[in-house]
Amino acid sequence: MKIHIHKTKFYTAGLLIGSVSFTNVFSQSVVRPASDSDSKKPMNVLFLISDDMRTELNAYGSRMAVTPNLDDLSKKGVRFERAYCQYPLSGPSRASLLTGRRPTTSGLYSNREWFGATFPEWVSLPKYFKQHGYASLRTGKVFHGGIDDTEAWTEGGEARRYSEPVNTNPPSYVSDEEAYSQARRQPAKLTPGVEVYSGSDRWEAVEGEAVKELGDTRVGDRAIEYIRKSRESGRPFFIACGFSKPHTPFVAPKEFFDLYDSDSIKLPPDFASLPMVPHGFPQGSIRPNNADLFINRTASPEEARDMIHAYLACVSYVDWNVGRVLAELEKQGLRENTIIVFWSDHGYQLGEKGKWSKAGSLWEQGTRIPFIIHDPRAKGNGKSSPRIVELVDIYPTLVDLCDLPVPEGLDGVSLEPLLENPHGEWERPAYTVWNERGKGITGVSVRTERWRYAEFYGLGSGAY
Repeated sequence: MKIHIHKTKFYTAGLLIGSVSFTNVFSQSVVRPASDSDSKKPMNVLFLISDDMRTELNAYGSRMAVTPNLDDLSKKGVRFERAYCQYPLSGPSRASLLTGRRPTTSGLYSNREWFGATFPEWVSLPKYFKQHGYASLRTGKVFHGGIDDTEAWTEGGEARRYSEPVNTNPPSYVSDEEAYSQARRQPAKLTPGVEVYSGSDRWEAVEGEAVKELGDTRVGDRAIEYIRKSRESGRPFFIACGFSKPHTPFVAPKEFFDLYDSDSIKLPPDFASLPMVPHGFPQGSIRPNNADLFINRTASPEEARDMIHAYLACVSYVDWNVGRVLAELEKQGLRENTIIVFWSDHGYQLGEKGKWSKAGSLWEQGTRIPFIIHDPRAKGNGKSSPRIVELVDIYPTLVDLCDLPVPEGLDGVSLEPLLENPHGEWERPAYTVWNERGKGITGVSVRTERWRYAEFYGLGSGAY
């Protein structure tokens, strides 16, 4: 699976491609230049999402990733160095952010549970903006696929495929018997002479006209069209733009593969192709098999470098899409009246401790995420914040910044003080939980500025 590539000159934010048809959400008017009165209008929100992106950005100290657009955004806004998800899996993590409730409040621990089936009184973040006069516009993956809050959107809502209610009375913890059963499971190894590859191990470098049809290209196209129409209408907007990469399979335009060389990629010091339990840790602290890459098989260091190469190509592809969406915002004269947020639903492990996925552990790489806010009014712009923040804080933050009343019952807090003073006093830790296959809480982690504490349950003595 060797990728034969070479370094090339980096890409530009050109290649505005594709066209999309839209319903008449916006009133028609002539595009006008920005005026002094624009500063008195409600702030818009551009809500940019990446799936499975760890802090593998140049702005976060990555020596590998080529991400000029996100680096530029971090220089203009406030970059949160220590931001954490509440659950290292897409569905529960996104539901937590978009409802403003922790998984331990909602009971949402899977990719098929829709919060509205059990808590119809809860108002999701996009729906809250819609209720307050905003055009709420969706493109790409915002909620997890199949459990969208369809009624939250003025345009772009996805039909729900799953409406399972939340299990509101799960066991508090897994039983000792269940935990030991998990611990006894051994990772499956590749049978000699037999090739077994999962579909997620696939990578593809796309060229030519096919680039226009890639999902994230079309997501970016639609966001650009939303911005143009919003400028014409003058109506405040909440545009949620969810890119699916770098989630597997790793498919991106060839020009982004050409930015990297597999031979120059360094594997992590604790690299392995199968999960390894660190010395002194309980077996239940990490799943015995990977969930995304190299499932039930070993992999050579060369394969591992190729897979990291493909992941990085997808990160650069997301960066390019972000760049062209932001370029359109600038072109339409909306940058100074728009709050821009970029976040990922959770982190990702690329061979650290032998893990090639996010789900099933509470390690730093799987829970820490890139998180940037640019509010053009904030005094802290251009700085980074070392304070501990959580995805669940985004809901109250955006509502606060847009001068809307903060709903009762939210678990997070507004980060507005840190946007003004990124190094200001802040004593809140970050909490992340994991629930093994719906059997109750198997682990809880608490992240402070100095330490990560993790407790695992059902391991013979109750807790570890």
